[in-house]
Amino acid sequence: MRFTTHLTALLLAIASTSAMADEPVLPESAQATASEEFGWRDAAQEVLMSAISLTGVKYKFGGKTPETGFDCSGFVKYVFAQAANLTLPHGARAISQLGQNVPMEQLQPGDLVFFNTLKSAFSHVGIYIGEGRFIHAPSSGGGVLVQNLHDNYWTKRFNGARRMPVSAQAPAEVSAE
Repeated sequence: MRFTTHLTALLLAIASTSAMADEPVLPESAQATASEEFGWRDAAQEVLMSAISLTGVKYKFGGKTPETGFDCSGFVKYVFAQAANLTLPHGARAISQLGQNVPMEQLQPGDLVFFNTLKSAFSHVGIYIGEGRFIHAPSSGGGVLVQNLHDNYWTKRFNGARRMPVSAQAPAEVSAE
């Protein structure tokens, strides 16, 4: 219960950050970068909500849907397709070749984190959710769950992080009909 309350507060903080006052007036050269950052925050918020809603979905090697279960890359692929309309390949190593490299100290919610869990670099992937935590589909542990990136096990196996490109456009409005 305490963790759920803390996670809800984290998501609300992210939401309020993207709901701040109008964008600052910037030189034209910086406007594209600022627009991309605001677009990333919106997309990251959607990614986090989608990922967290799947907590507890069982692990299945090669799994790609909540109905069948997920492996780590199937989980990430599904979340990014649903929340950011971004098609990623299946496989942690293949996903690790995409996006922009991000140093650990610059991680932002929605970034992908990669680990060496099978004596092979980039053999596991998860989604960073902030405050040193990430969500993933481990082969042990029962299913999709949140863990601390700074736990000794994960720190020793950390291979790097990537930020996926997302559209700076707001999501389309959905009719209530």
